[in-house]
Amino acid sequence: MKTSKIFIALAIALAGITATSSAFAWHRYGPRVSIGFGFGYPYPYYYPPYYYPPYYPAPVVLQRPPAVYVEQSPQAAPAAPAAPAPSNYWYYCSESNAYYPYVKECAVGWQRVAPQPG
Repeated sequence: MKTSKIFIALAIALAGITATSSAFAWHRYGPRVSIGFGFGYPYPYYYPPYYYPPYYPAPVVLQRPPAVYVEQSPQAAPAAPAAPAPSNYWYYCSESNAYYPYVKECAVGWQRVAPQPG
């Protein structure tokens, strides 16, 4: 009689353990029952599944050709009479009564003068 009480108590204890919701783990092939104690990390420790980061295609970069600038010369002003070429002569303007580098234009024309020592 004593063994039957122990057997009945053990059966009730097992039924109580299996009746809890945490003891059942529904898997692909049906329910499974597990009994145990967990301390710390389970052995062996399973790493969480690795998910690859989302793929983003490279941005499309459109490069414009460099700007081309065409420099246009402005309409040239009428050419001024050319100053006399430098030589061993001084050029005198009788209208302004002055010599060449001090007067840039002479309306009556330049007169060539031999240089005189100062």
